[in-house]
Amino acid sequence: MAVLAAFHLLFLLQAGAPPPRDLSNLIASALEKSQLPALGAAIVTSAGLEAVGVAGVRSWGRSENVTSDDQWHLGSCTKAVTATLVGRLIDRGVLGWNTTIGDALGTAFPAIHPAWRAVPIAWLLSHRSGAPLNFAEDIWERMVARGGSPRDQRRFFVEEGLRTPPTAPPNTVTVYSNSGYLVAGVMLETLTGASWEELVRREVFEPLVMTRTGFGAPGTAGRLDQPLGHTRGPNGWTPVELGPNADNPAATGPAGTIHTTLPDWARFIAAHLRGARGDHGYLKSATWRRLHSAGGTDWGYSPGWVVTEREWAGGKLLRHVGSNNFWVAEASLALAKDFAVLIVTNVGDDAAEAPFQHLLSALVANHATHAR
Repeated sequence: MAVLAAFHLLFLLQAGAPPPRDLSNLIASALEKSQLPALGAAIVTSAGLEAVGVAGVRSWGRSENVTSDDQWHLGSCTKAVTATLVGRLIDRGVLGWNTTIGDALGTAFPAIHPAWRAVPIAWLLSHRSGAPLNFAEDIWERMVARGGSPRDQRRFFVEEGLRTPPTAPPNTVTVYSNSGYLVAGVMLETLTGASWEELVRREVFEPLVMTRTGFGAPGTAGRLDQPLGHTRGPNGWTPVELGPNADNPAATGPAGTIHTTLPDWARFIAAHLRGARGDHGYLKSATWRRLHSAGGTDWGYSPGWVVTEREWAGGKLLRHVGSNNFWVAEASLALAKDFAVLIVTNVGDDAAEAPFQHLLSALVANHATHAR
C-alpha cells in the first residue's frame, strides 16, 4: 500500500503545515474493485492539499508501486491551465477577453478566412468559436510530418485550419474543440514572442510552485521511474512504453499534454478555490469570475471548465475530465463549499468511468466527515 512520499512530508513539516490525511486505504479498496493498474486521488481546499492517496502499480504485470509524488497525465484538464494562463496575461495587459483572432493573427496569417477574424479568445476557450474538434481529419499527421519545434507545428496547424471557415457560425453552438485551444495558444505566442510552454512555466508553474509538472508522458525512457499509461490488452492491460506514440503530438500542448503530481495539481486547484473566495493575489477578482462563469445560460463551458450544478457541491460545480487515450484525470471543484476532488488513473479506457464515479462519492463523503 502506497504512503506519502518522505520528501513531501518533510516539506510540509518544515513549512509548519499539518501533513495531508492519507487516503491510501480508501483508494486501495476502490482499486481492488476496479481492477485498474493504479488509482490516485486528492481532496483540496483553498488552504491546500487536505488529503491524498494512491494505490496500484506503475506498470501492469510489474511490482513497482505508485507513490503520492508520482506524475500523472492530465489530458484535456490542461485546458484549465491554458485558460488560466490567458487570465494571467489579460491581467498583465497583453490582451483582453475580446481580443480577436484577427487582432492577434491578422498580420502574421494573411490567409485567415474572414469568418474567423472577429472571433474573440473567450469564445475559443469556451468552445463557442465554431472550430471543430481537430480541424481536418489528417491535420495532426501532416503537422508532425513537417518536423520542427512544437511551436512551429502549432503554427502550421492553426494557419492551415483557419484557411477554411468555421464549421458552425461563431457563438451559435457549443462544440468541444481542441482546435480552439491551439488557436488560442498561437495567439498568445504571436502576441508575446514566447512559446506556450515557456509562458505556462513562467506564468503558472513557477508562481504556483508546481515544481514537478511538465509536458508529455511522464518518466524516463528505459526506466520505470513514473507510471506508464495503458491500453486494454488481451490479458488485462498493456503498458504504453515511452516514445513518440505515448502521447498526443507535443504541438497540441494548449489542449492537453501536461503531466503533474497530485500535490502540484492541488496547488493549481487551490489557487482557483482561493480566487472563488475573493483572493486576488494571483489573478484579479474579475478574472477569476470570468474563468468560473459560462458566458450564456446554454453554454455549459467557462474558459477551461465545464460549468454545472450538483447538490453535494452546494450549487455551481466546475469540472473537467481529460484523457490522451492512455490516462484519465478528473477535477471537480465545489466552489461554494471550498473543496475539490482530483482523481487519476494510468489507463485511457471507459473502464475508469464507474470507478471514478464511486470514488468521487466516497471522497466527497470523506471530506464532509472530516470537515465537521
